[in-house]
Amino acid sequence: MTRQDVADALAQYRAGLQTGIELLRQLQNVADRQREGSESRDFKQLAAEADTRNRLTHLLVAIEPGLRDVRAFLASQPDEALVDQPDYPEVMSLRQAAADLVAAILKSDGASMRALADAELAHRAARANLECGEATLAAYRRVLTPPVASASLLNVRG
Repeated sequence: MTRQDVADALAQYRAGLQTGIELLRQLQNVADRQREGSESRDFKQLAAEADTRNRLTHLLVAIEPGLRDVRAFLASQPDEALVDQPDYPEVMSLRQAAADLVAAILKSDGASMRALADAELAHRAARANLECGEATLAAYRRVLTPPVASASLLNVRG
């Protein structure tokens, strides 16, 4: 492969990374809004953001095959052929920025999952308290409501 082939591959990879980073930034904003919705238990907001998140995720998945091929080509090149390219430092910086965004999204998703798990526990505890309260009220009702004397008049006369 020629030096120009490597330069062209780096330029293509840089363009793909820039596109991916823009999508990841949008995805991070969605993930943050989903975390806020989870924490405030606004499940309508959470569901609405899920549609946007699915769209962005599909776009990221769509650009991955092209990036994978270019990445494989670049990985097959000797380090000297890459380091000598003027775009190489920028590409490495973009690659790190993408990795940082993915880490931030995963962190936000973890917080969302914890908030949803806490909401589920609170829901279960509230339901258990209601069930316990219903059982207690039923017991009080049995104590306070006298039993009906069945057929006592017949027993006396007959």
